[in-house]
Amino acid sequence: MQPMPHLHFPKTRTLHIMFRTLLITWVAIHFAHCSNEPIEPLLPPVITPSVDEQKTEESPVPITVLPMPIKPENAIVASNELFIRVVKSTRPAVVNIVAIAKSREPKSQINPFFDDPFFHRFFGDEFGQQFRTPQERQQRGMGSGVIVSSNGYILTNNHVIDQADEIRVVFGDKTEFEGTLIGTDPKTDLAIIKINATDLPVLPWGNSDQLQVGEMVMAIGNPFGLNQTVTMGIISAVGRANMGIVDYEDFIQTDAAINPGNSGGALINLRGQLIGINTAIFSRSGGYMGIGFAIPSRMAKTVMTSLIKHGEVIRGWLGVSIQNLDAPLAEQFDAPNTKGVLIGDVIANSPAEKAQLQRGDIIKQYRDMFVEDSVHLRSLVAETSPGTSVLLEVFRNGTSHTLTVKIGTLPKNLPEVSSSQSLHPLAGIVVGPIQHGQSHGSIGVIVRKVQKNSPSEQAGLRQGDILLEINREKVPSVESFNHITRKLKPHKPALVLLRRGNTTIFLTITP
Repeated sequence: MQPMPHLHFPKTRTLHIMFRTLLITWVAIHFAHCSNEPIEPLLPPVITPSVDEQKTEESPVPITVLPMPIKPENAIVASNELFIRVVKSTRPAVVNIVAIAKSREPKSQINPFFDDPFFHRFFGDEFGQQFRTPQERQQRGMGSGVIVSSNGYILTNNHVIDQADEIRVVFGDKTEFEGTLIGTDPKTDLAIIKINATDLPVLPWGNSDQLQVGEMVMAIGNPFGLNQTVTMGIISAVGRANMGIVDYEDFIQTDAAINPGNSGGALINLRGQLIGINTAIFSRSGGYMGIGFAIPSRMAKTVMTSLIKHGEVIRGWLGVSIQNLDAPLAEQFDAPNTKGVLIGDVIANSPAEKAQLQRGDIIKQYRDMFVEDSVHLRSLVAETSPGTSVLLEVFRNGTSHTLTVKIGTLPKNLPEVSSSQSLHPLAGIVVGPIQHGQSHGSIGVIVRKVQKNSPSEQAGLRQGDILLEINREKVPSVESFNHITRKLKPHKPALVLLRRGNTTIFLTITP
């Protein structure tokens, strides 16, 4: 049964508006109390691409000092001034990306009629050529980009410019530049392009690791081609993974309105700092439904630096097979809780083996960060520069140990190890939520990727299949898929019910 439209609940909507007004008023009063500085124009610092990891100083937005005591109407005016100043200082650094893909229609079957010498005598040798020459067509895609250096480097999503033959960058004042592709990273869905320009407005980097759920943010982009549209919301969650969107996932979730065309745009905090690159939405209608995802600035900056320096992303490598820790496993290994990841195997001659990590170790901390799950650790290692020495806190045989490991370079010919749920029959596939138009119903998850030579591929599972059941248990969401697969027994077959086109079939997948 479909929920009633929001317009049917005027009281709920009124309370929502009152709550947001009170929240904005509180923010304004807080900033007004804390600020004693005169009003100055906000000029973001210029960021020049560099392989050096330089810390960007915070550039707080100056606030108008209001007379005390603060009246409610003055607080609302102050909050409005804050938002206006943030938008004015950041919006010029967000551009529209137009990706043009050229395609040529194949030659059609030529009728012998056009080869008749009689017609060539009267109409010339060009007669019929318009039917012989393949016709060129252009397909245009719209997206957004963020200027990250004053000399023309622009960060965007890989899917915005993927397979583009021509890239055009359009500024808010309609100025256009031709873009040159510098590098792409499909595993994080990021890309860097370059335009021939100088003295460009730049967004300062923010620290995505310090984001708090509930923090107010703004999204800037070009939804549906509407240049430099600004929307507002909060941070709904951080560290979102297992979405099946890309290989390396650590998404910021926000309820700031994001729609098609926002991809590659900026997610900014109230200091006017770039904290994320808007990438995807969760939607059953194709439009905004209150759930959007952004790549955190920490990951985006690391990928950008590597692409500019090397033309590709050089990732760190630990050399372990890992899996999430659940309650039964924690009990078996005498762990106090389920925090951390369990090492299932250590690759020979890897950095992990040299650091004396062992099968059965539980990695609790990486550097000074607590490890949430296998996806989190995988992202942390990948973002670490090869050659860096890292402290690990490891739980082994009831005792905590501190080990130092020197991170290596991820080998190109080595298949990346995700989670060693790699023992269960459905390892090697990536699933995602069903989008609008992908299935007749909303039940199930769609197979986005099937690893070569995996048990799933050998059993006949394909990209695009809709998984409905696993071992007679329904799979309504990605979360339920992860929950079910964690319970699968190693080396035991799994019975899968799937929909392929208009056909529903069973498959037995044997590890």
